[in-house]
Amino acid sequence: MDVSRLRRLLAGRGVRPAAGEVESAAGRADSAEVRPGRVVEGTALETRPVGTAEPMPGPVGFLDGVQRQELVGYVGTMPIVWAEVAAGARLRVGGRFATRIRRRARFLVGRPEALEAAGTAEGLELVRLPDDGPRHPVRDQQLARAAVDARRGALEREAGDAFRAESDAWLVVDGSLAESPAWARDPRMLGVVKSHGTLPFDGAEQFTYLSLPPGHRTSVFAPASRAVAPVWSWGLRLWPAEGRDLLHGLVRVEAAPGAPTIAVADRLSRWLLAERAPIAGTDRRWDRLLYGIHEVECALRAAP
Repeated sequence: MDVSRLRRLLAGRGVRPAAGEVESAAGRADSAEVRPGRVVEGTALETRPVGTAEPMPGPVGFLDGVQRQELVGYVGTMPIVWAEVAAGARLRVGGRFATRIRRRARFLVGRPEALEAAGTAEGLELVRLPDDGPRHPVRDQQLARAAVDARRGALEREAGDAFRAESDAWLVVDGSLAESPAWARDPRMLGVVKSHGTLPFDGAEQFTYLSLPPGHRTSVFAPASRAVAPVWSWGLRLWPAEGRDLLHGLVRVEAAPGAPTIAVADRLSRWLLAERAPIAGTDRRWDRLLYGIHEVECALRAAP
C-alpha cells in the first residue's frame, strides 16, 4: 500500500496525519559501549597479514535484509508507524547472481489503543507496543523502531534457514551469526558486521583493533555477548583508513567457535577481501559493504 494513500485512509478514521522518518530509520539501532572479548588465538591481540585477496570457490550465497519505517499519524499523542522489512538470499554461481529466497512483511506499529482507532488496512499486519508506562511520543517511536528491528531480524533468520535447507554453499551474512544457534555452529557461514557501536576491546588492545592496516586482521577472539549463541570473531581492514575515520574499511568477521576457524581465518579473510568493491553511487557504507551483500539489497529494494 502506498504510504500517502495510507495516511489519507487513516485520516478518514480520525487519525491525525503526520509525516517523517522514524529516527535512524536507515538501519538497526546500535548503542556505543565496550564489551571486552577473550583472545583465543595466541595469548595477546595481534595484527596479522592475511595475504593476497582470492575469490571464494564454488557457489556462494549472500544474505541481507532491508527496512523502512515512516510516521503516518497520531491518535491523540500516540504515534502510528508504518514499516516494511524484507530479507533475502542470492546465490552466485559462475559470477551470476540469482535470488533463491525472499521474505517481506508490511505492518503498522503502535499502542493497542492507537491501532484499534486506526482500524485495519489491507495487507498490513498490526504490531502492538507495550501499553505500560506513561504515554510519550518519542519513547513510543523508539519502541516502534526496536519492534521493526526485531521483525527484520526474525525475517533474516527465516530466510537464512530456508537457504540452508536447500543449499550447503557458503553463506555470507550481513550482520551477526550469534542470534541463531544453528548459524553460530554452521561451519560454512560467515557473519560480516559493519557497525562498531560495541567494541570488543579497551585500552592498548582497542588501539591495536582500530589501527589495523589494510589487508590485515586481528587475532581471533571470543566476543563477550548478550546474544543467543557463542561465536568466534576477528577484525579485518578492507580499505586503508589513513586520513579517515578509525572505522573506515573495518569489519568484524564472525564464524563458528573452534580450532578449525583459527586454521582458516587467513583464507576466509582473503575471500572477503576479494568481495570488497567500491560501489558506484552514494552509498555511505561502501568501504564496509561487500559486493554480494549490495546485490541482495538492490534486489530486495527493486522487488514489489
